[in-house]
Amino acid sequence: MTDYSSDIFSDPPVIDVNTLANLGPLAPLAGIWEGVKGTDIAPEADGPSRKAFIERIELQPIDPGNNGPQLLYGMRYHTHITEPGQVKTFHDQVGYWLWEPATGTVMHSLTIPRGQTALAVGTAAADAKTFTLKAERGTTAYGICSNPFLEENFRTDSFTITVTVNENGTWSYSEDTVLMIKGRTEPFHHRDANLLKKIAEPTPNPLAR
Repeated sequence: MTDYSSDIFSDPPVIDVNTLANLGPLAPLAGIWEGVKGTDIAPEADGPSRKAFIERIELQPIDPGNNGPQLLYGMRYHTHITEPGQVKTFHDQVGYWLWEPATGTVMHSLTIPRGQTALAVGTAAADAKTFTLKAERGTTAYGICSNPFLEENFRTDSFTITVTVNENGTWSYSEDTVLMIKGRTEPFHHRDANLLKKIAEPTPNPLAR
């Protein structure tokens, strides 16, 4: 925690409107990306399945936001994933990546159209090339929320994502979603990973245009 103003309704003293210049470790992720070598390890009735996937992810800067004296810079994102040669959506996800310069906090919100949302958190230096964020079920500051069917049958206990920025301008991620599946005693590690290559630059946030 940082020493915020005691006036919780006050604005930060200085707000730079150029989000792209204030994203800290998230700055290299801004833009539109494609990954063609994704791997997904998911649960099936007869054991884990391993599938390849193709991903397109767009991360666009938003105007700075604040909760009273707390200042956040961030990007809105949309991830769309298909299996090779397929048109049907394999995975769809929206949310925000947020950076709080005052505390070195990175936040990652995600929502998927199966009735589930999560907010993961981690810390990093502004120039960090790798960082890890985590969300855990049952917490009220950050955490995981699922619809009743998922909660009963495929309960998500934790979600962890590690991002690595590479020297050649690409970036990669690895995710580990720990599930408790109904009728099984051991947790299942649902894993996803991909390497992303930039196909288009980001659009500056509205205030910076």
